[in-house]
Amino acid sequence: MKTFVYPEMMVHVSMCTHKLPTSVLVASDSDALLNTELARYKDSTVTNVGGSDLLESFRNVEENSADVIMVDALTSDGAVIAHINRILKDDGLVVMKHPSLDDVSANKPLMEALGNYFKIVMPYRLEDGSTLLLSSKGYHPTADIILQRTDLLEGHQYYNCDIHPSAFAMPQYVRENYRGLARN
Repeated sequence: MKTFVYPEMMVHVSMCTHKLPTSVLVASDSDALLNTELARYKDSTVTNVGGSDLLESFRNVEENSADVIMVDALTSDGAVIAHINRILKDDGLVVMKHPSLDDVSANKPLMEALGNYFKIVMPYRLEDGSTLLLSSKGYHPTADIILQRTDLLEGHQYYNCDIHPSAFAMPQYVRENYRGLARN
C-alpha cells in the first residue's frame, strides 16, 4: 500500500467529520506520518502517547480532554475503550485500526464494546481493502462531513471530498455480517 494513504485517511476523515477538532490525542508508536497530516490543522493541539500499551497510555489522560482520538493499534480491550470514552468530549470521535472486515469473529467484540459508548460505529475502507473504524458520539462521517474544510486542504496524494464518503460504502455481504454492530 502507498504509505500516504493510511495517514491521510486516518487523519482527514476524522478531522473533516468533527465540527471543531481543537484537541487531538494520537496513540501510536510511529506517529510521524500522522503528525505531518495533523500539522495542516493550525487550530488543533495534538498530544501524542504511546500505542503499544494503550491502557497505560490512556490511564493518566485528563477526562473530557479530546475532540478526536486516533488509535494506531488494534485493540478490543473493554478497559481501553472505556478510557477512550472517558477522554473524549461529549461530541468526540475516535478512529482506530480495524481487523479485516472478513474476520467477523475478531471484529464483533470490538464493535460491541464501541457500541456501548458511541451512537455511530462505522468501518471504512482504504484502497488496499484494509479498514479503519470511526466511532462517534454524535457526528456522522458522511452526513456531517465539513466540505469546506476538505476543499481548503491542499497537498494530499489520496484524500479528497469524494474519497471521504465513498470509503464508507460497503458491499451487501459486509452489511449483513455486521447488522446490529455497525451503527450509522
